[in-house]
Amino acid sequence: MSRDAAMTKAADVAGSVATADQRREQMLRAALEVIAERGYADTRIADVAERTGISPALVIYYFKTKDRLLAEAIGYSENNWYAESQRRMAALPTAAARLEEIVAMTCLPAADPQPYYSWVLWLDFWALAARNPEVADLRQKDDDRWRDLISSLVRSGQETGEFRDVDPHSFAVLLCSLLDGLAIQIALDDPVVDPARAFELCMLFIADQLGFTWDGSQGRFGESRRAGQRNGAHQEGR
Repeated sequence: MSRDAAMTKAADVAGSVATADQRREQMLRAALEVIAERGYADTRIADVAERTGISPALVIYYFKTKDRLLAEAIGYSENNWYAESQRRMAALPTAAARLEEIVAMTCLPAADPQPYYSWVLWLDFWALAARNPEVADLRQKDDDRWRDLISSLVRSGQETGEFRDVDPHSFAVLLCSLLDGLAIQIALDDPVVDPARAFELCMLFIADQLGFTWDGSQGRFGESRRAGQRNGAHQEGR
């Protein structure tokens, strides 16, 4: 084979890989959209195929089962979320500000880089993880990743003297559990625990545990908190 022919073949292979990756990403995005709209139980492979403009057989070729499709769609969403969180945190000067950013990205739709997908997807994912070992393994790896991120932020703040001496891993377990519990309330549109209230409760817990002052009245997320307080007052008045 000549050098030119080899280069042409390599370019063709690279182009095919890029096309396959693009098609796979389109299917994952479609799965996120359809499941968020209809719920996992009412979503069919054919629905995802129709949204993407391809055949159901092609979706099955890539993902084999609907369970696998949901798991990989969640993983795709999370990878994008983490990439955006790293970009945002890199621009912030303190560990406290970085913690506030990731809590806001978790709780506040205005700060979430992909609010359309919402916590409703996670309700389906958690339920599936309870009975599917493969999905359970992915869930465990995602929780480990989340706790590692929070632990690293706590250690960073301790090194600069921002945070008091607490065990970073134990704190991460507590905060992740708190966020997961509040996420259920957000997903269910609980009138008492709306996104702004969940954000405020998390930040007050973090500040108390790590030993710094936070009132949330100013700064990047102050308006979201004030809006939540106004909504809460209106609901209590009713």
